Amino acid sequence: MTFRDTLAGVGKPVSVRLDDDALRALGRLEATGLTRSEAIRAALLQAAERLRRADAVAAEVRSLEEDQADRLEMLEVAALMERLRAPR
Repeated sequence: MTFRDTLAGVGKPVSVRLDDDALRALGRLEATGLTRSEAIRAALLQAAERLRRADAVAAEVRSLEEDQADRLEMLEVAALMERLRAPR
């Protein structure tokens, strides 16, 4: 009979080759006191969050572009601003 014990919370190992720029960036993160694993995990999570936010902004822009009432209001405001502009 074999007994196996799995450690909860232990991540899956990943192998990666880093170029000089990535190694310097990793060194800067490690210089803050993070372990190599902590630095890499934090960088991955931050990059994924930036992508998520960019996707959310792009979706909002698409939504606004498709909103005809908003587009008409934008054109009305632009026309008003043009009428209020001081003569040259």
